[in-house]
Amino acid sequence: MSVRRLILLLGDQLDPQISSLRDADPEQDRILLVEAVEEGRYVPHHPQKILFILSAMRHFAEDLREQGFTVDYITLDVPANSGSLDGELARARKRLNPGSILLTEPGEWRLLERFRKLDWPELELRPDARFFCSKERFARWAKGRKQLRMEYFYREMRREAGLLMTADGEPEGGAWNFDADNRKALPRGTAVPEQPHFAADQITVEVERLVRERFADHYGQLDGFDYPVTHADAEALWQHFRQHALASFGDYQDAMASDEQWLFHARIAAAMNIGLLDPGRVCLDVQADWQAGTVPLNAAEGFIRQILGWREYVRGIYWLLMPEYAERNAFGNQRDLPEFYWTGQTRMRCMQQAIGQTLEHAYAHHIQRLMVTGNFALLTGIEPKQICDWYLAVYMDAFDWVELPNTLGMVMHADGGFLGSKPYCASGQYIKRMSDYCGGCRYKVSEQTGAKACPFNSLYWHFIMRHQKQLSGNPRMGLVYRNLQKMSDSKRDALWDWGEHLLARLDAGESL
Repeated sequence: MSVRRLILLLGDQLDPQISSLRDADPEQDRILLVEAVEEGRYVPHHPQKILFILSAMRHFAEDLREQGFTVDYITLDVPANSGSLDGELARARKRLNPGSILLTEPGEWRLLERFRKLDWPELELRPDARFFCSKERFARWAKGRKQLRMEYFYREMRREAGLLMTADGEPEGGAWNFDADNRKALPRGTAVPEQPHFAADQITVEVERLVRERFADHYGQLDGFDYPVTHADAEALWQHFRQHALASFGDYQDAMASDEQWLFHARIAAAMNIGLLDPGRVCLDVQADWQAGTVPLNAAEGFIRQILGWREYVRGIYWLLMPEYAERNAFGNQRDLPEFYWTGQTRMRCMQQAIGQTLEHAYAHHIQRLMVTGNFALLTGIEPKQICDWYLAVYMDAFDWVELPNTLGMVMHADGGFLGSKPYCASGQYIKRMSDYCGGCRYKVSEQTGAKACPFNSLYWHFIMRHQKQLSGNPRMGLVYRNLQKMSDSKRDALWDWGEHLLARLDAGESL
């Protein structure tokens, strides 16, 4: 048997417009989708994340068959399944003898290098055109710059895309971003919109059974899975957000609230990242809502900046600097990730909330990741690879191209300031200001040392002191170090000693 082309689609390439399908012919070409156990285990991915991707893959295969394509779909439980993507591609190559093999470039360096090493003359790797900015375009923008800053990249992307721009080429509202308007805590009694629900069909039920059997040792709950696994359901989730939450997204995008996982967030990142939603069209929808007067400018701009700015920027950084980037560790951190990141068993209520909902839903929004779980990892000096692997494992939307720069660069400042101009570190006062977590905590955010003190407080100043040589020259850290110098020697010593005590407890395997 032979076919003209064999087209391999990966689990995050479930887009009918993907470059490898651009000129596909149902009469002559064969499509291959593979459930590879290796992809579920290279980090211990959350069971709901595995279920999400595999169910979406199976639904997309059905869509392709309805379009007339012949699809070779290799499930996890096929006895001959080699367990790896390249292994199954090699088996299909031998079986089908294709004239050519097409693959849209993977979003992970790990996989791209593996396919490149096959060195088959008939293998064609096509660029992933689902982004506003190609790798090459980003490299041209970055060339010769002493510092790369997302804000300047974002402005260029806005100009090129024409989003929220006047006819004169100026930003709507007279400013490029309205971030200062988007930092409000959630007022008590604010009604949060209910989320749409997505009932599991027979495909999802069968995949759930398989995930329970094959990945029973992974952290995270499988019960309560409620994510869209088809293009139609992803669209329904998006339209629900537009109607019920987008208008308030800007004001409360940084807010946190007890037992409120979603607030005014869209939770569409996972759907976009695997191809169920088009980021370009999503941005156009938001612009249209602002133009129609249903969404304020701070919400529209803040949302578009997340996609057109930050999402594109971190992808550009990833492909510009890999593979060396993954090894960066500017602070020389070596501490192991505490076990409570995998269990949620900690007395810190903010960490309970962020980790608890992560284990339950494979989801936490960006401030919970950056300023709670990420802040704690930064302050305690966790080895970057361990915290990067944790984020990659536990979050539904985490793929290496987006997760690694966000965690290593923004959360851990392990790239020495390449991605972000300052470490995103804070004491417990920031968490108190942006959430209601502190009210029900066994620790007191008002105290800095002692058994009742919020651990974030002394750990923050311990971090500031131990990295003074590296950070004191940073203009954005000047105020912090001036405040440190104003402290009495006794106060500085007490903060240092209590920080040392907390770190020693972590090293002994204790939970704080």
